[in-house]
Amino acid sequence: MSEQAAPRMASTTAGGAKSDIGRRIARRREELGMSREEAAARAGTTPGYVQYLEEQSTAMPGTAVLIRLADALATSVAALHGGDADLPPGTGRAARRPELIELSAEECRARLSRHGIGRLATDTPDGPIIVPLNYNVVDGAITFRTAPDAVPATAAGALVAFEVDHIDEALSQGWSVLIRGRARAVREPDAVERLEALAYSRPWAGGERDVWVRIEPESITGRRIAVR
Repeated sequence: MSEQAAPRMASTTAGGAKSDIGRRIARRREELGMSREEAAARAGTTPGYVQYLEEQSTAMPGTAVLIRLADALATSVAALHGGDADLPPGTGRAARRPELIELSAEECRARLSRHGIGRLATDTPDGPIIVPLNYNVVDGAITFRTAPDAVPATAAGALVAFEVDHIDEALSQGWSVLIRGRARAVREPDAVERLEALAYSRPWAGGERDVWVRIEPESITGRRIAVR
């Protein structure tokens, strides 16, 4: 395949860590629910080459194929390079004819069930605070682990809000889901063991975070922005 020569001839235009571009290609493709075969067809290359880019840490695609891949994945070359990594989401322009659509409870739960990073809003003696954290959904409830002296741990016993969202910069679309409910600490050994077994990831922040908190939803609402 012609593109396979590109990694050996690629210049420094790829930038950053050599594995970053492949990781971002795979992530964007998965966000779109697109197979390697479909991405390859849209980019005018082969599934084997897309797999090579995604899995080989030394892969360095040439500029031409990177442009085609960015177009196929409805994103930009800069995004695949990671040039927007330090920017807050939503810096793009709004679509010409956006439409705000209410999500059903079932749609909200489907989006929440993918786990990831959410935002916990709780009250503290110093006032309301919002903090990001890793979460999972177990038996319909939001669960997360934290440190005993961290802000999320103080939410146990309180009425809190928890929000998850996704922004598609390339298409100016996105969605958000908001949960309100009471948080409680999970202390039962069997329950803690089950949560640890089902956890998708350790907390990104690292450190000793062995306090589990569970939020039982009392209300769940969501919206998405679509483009006509």
